[in-house]
Amino acid sequence: MKIYKPSLNKRSFIRWKIYFDRSRMYIGYIQFFLIGIVFLQSFKNKPWGDLIFKYAIISIPVALILFVFLSLLLGYMDTKLGFREEELRNLSKSNPVMMDMLDSLKKINDKLEILNDKINKNAL
Repeated sequence: MKIYKPSLNKRSFIRWKIYFDRSRMYIGYIQFFLIGIVFLQSFKNKPWGDLIFKYAIISIPVALILFVFLSLLLGYMDTKLGFREEELRNLSKSNPVMMDMLDSLKKINDKLEILNDKINKNAL
């Protein structure tokens, strides 16, 4: 009798990790929306909350639009100030594989400059 033994494939694990990472992004959107709902619910028994929920047809869409607008503004400011790029640059400096790749690219670029200089001298 032959016993089935599943093989562990490294590529499968990598593919599954990619699927999890992609789904995490969409789950983050859902969490972001739910945080907005919890934020509005926190005003329920307050004077502002009575006003918000009394005119919910107007106030909740306005709050949602304001929430989206402020999120876009925050993302725009982050893009203009370059926080994410600086964070990624710092992370790549601490990654030895990325540093090896960058060193290799620098060497290739140096060799290309030398070759271009030789070609330009020979063309004259």
